[in-house]
Amino acid sequence: MTIEDVIKSTVKIDNPKKVILNIMYTQNVLQDRFNEILKPYDLSGEQYNVLRILRGQRGNPANMCVIQERMLAKTSNTTRLVDKLLLKELVTRNVCPDNRRKIEVLITAKGLALLNELDPKVDQHENEFAQHLQEDELEQLNFLLEKYRTL
Repeated sequence: MTIEDVIKSTVKIDNPKKVILNIMYTQNVLQDRFNEILKPYDLSGEQYNVLRILRGQRGNPANMCVIQERMLAKTSNTTRLVDKLLLKELVTRNVCPDNRRKIEVLITAKGLALLNELDPKVDQHENEFAQHLQEDELEQLNFLLEKYRTL
């Protein structure tokens, strides 16, 4: 289905605008489906992103700056996200012994177990969207998206 059909446009849309509409609409479709996966776990996409970042630390804590710079949504309130994960006992937060102004965050065993449970569901989600494209098309799409967002 074309983006014109989706938004029921009666006028021709120029390509620069059409690309943006396609990306925005596709992002919403992806996000809606992803949120369906996370909903039973009372987890937001941003909280999931923080947990993935912390798992990637391989047992080493991360400070708030490291988490913020690795977030997909750069406008996320990292402190608030960590606070919510702390209440769910998915992370711990401690003052850095070397620098008392620095807060270190570490994923808990409960957080790791949650990610391990979510991994196959997230993989399935990703593969469902990729199934209509060949491997070379996926590579090309990634290349084009990376090229497109370069200002």
